[in-house]
Amino acid sequence: MKKVPKHLKPLLEHKAEEINWETDKIVSYSQFSTWEQCPHKWKLQNVDKLKNPPSIHLIFGTAIHTALQHYLKVMYEKSGAAADREDIVQLFEDNLRAEYKKGFEQNKQIHFSNAEEMAEFFEDGKTILEYFRRKKGGYFSTRKTHLIGIEFPLSYAPHENYPNVKFKGFIDLIFYNENTEKLYIYDIKTSTRGWKDKDKKDETKTSQILLYKSYFSKIFDWDIDKIEVEFFIVKRKIWEESDFPISRIQEFIPPSGTRKRLNATEAFRTFIEDCFTTEGKPQEKEFTKIVSPLCGWCQFNDKPSLCSKVNSL
Repeated sequence: MKKVPKHLKPLLEHKAEEINWETDKIVSYSQFSTWEQCPHKWKLQNVDKLKNPPSIHLIFGTAIHTALQHYLKVMYEKSGAAADREDIVQLFEDNLRAEYKKGFEQNKQIHFSNAEEMAEFFEDGKTILEYFRRKKGGYFSTRKTHLIGIEFPLSYAPHENYPNVKFKGFIDLIFYNENTEKLYIYDIKTSTRGWKDKDKKDETKTSQILLYKSYFSKIFDWDIDKIEVEFFIVKRKIWEESDFPISRIQEFIPPSGTRKRLNATEAFRTFIEDCFTTEGKPQEKEFTKIVSPLCGWCQFNDKPSLCSKVNSL
């Protein structure tokens, strides 16, 4: 393993903050994203505890994350040759099966996929990982670069009037480059065919990594201009009819300047104000129901007893 600069030692030794479950209210980016789509859906899921059912897309994403992260860990701690000897396709398959089993148990032993679909998603994952193994040098370099963390934990109270409400997240990958003296935060996303322009402009997608950048800087007193962010998007499918090769991987660096970061952090503060009391308890009120095309994908779209807006679509 390469020698790491001394000033990075606190990051390498960083551990997840212990949670006081009696006083602390933990909120995730996923909760915030749900609230932005529909506050009423947030209430059903997080106050009434009607959890989102598992899906093949979610377990596929988890399994791909694990395989890519394992490969990069070996690559940076040992070598690219050592990483190439790792059977990440088998690791992916094992995790895909394990995540399905977990989801099956959580779903009251009701299947949420079938053998044909599972086989298709496995082949997609295998193709992605084989592509990544061949092309890794175009995306990640070990030259003067250190892997600082995988699933790096962040815990931060973003609103001074709500000290018990804490954001908790895990950064997929963090690197440090000695030449630029910058940290690089990566968020891995899985997508059917990649992000289009409208996805790149969608703040419900991009705010996550902006919050990571903002909160990381505050927690570790790190110069925010020395932090770069990037989405590493793996595509499950590619357009078959094309006159040129299409990559299975899409890199997207979102704008992360002061205004964009402020928009993200202020939106998160508004989320906290709308959903919680200053003591961190859920607000006892009627939460706004938002009718949109996303309602068609909502787990409550066929349950008028839970959402009176269902018949408005």
